[in-house]
Amino acid sequence: MSVKLRLARAGTHKRPYHWIVASDTKSPRDGRFLEKLGTINPRAEKKVVNIKIDRVNHWLDVGALPSDAVKEILRGEGLLKARAEAKKPVSSEAPAGEESGA
Repeated sequence: MSVKLRLARAGTHKRPYHWIVASDTKSPRDGRFLEKLGTINPRAEKKVVNIKIDRVNHWLDVGALPSDAVKEILRGEGLLKARAEAKKPVSSEAPAGEESGA
């Protein structure tokens, strides 16, 4: 089973509200999901985004792929940048171009 992090639309006619969910790729957009990970309200004066960061990190760690829209939301919240910096290996070697010694 492959898992995607994607948006599920909720709300009424012309008043959209979206859930960020982890769901099976075969499930419909607004159908069955594994877990609700956050919300996004695009109609507020300033777009309101609430995310369960620890749960999003869990799903990304186990191999879930974010959709393009969710990827942009996570990037805007700074979550993907923080994950990339945390995964950078700490090198004990001198940077290229610098030689150690006399």
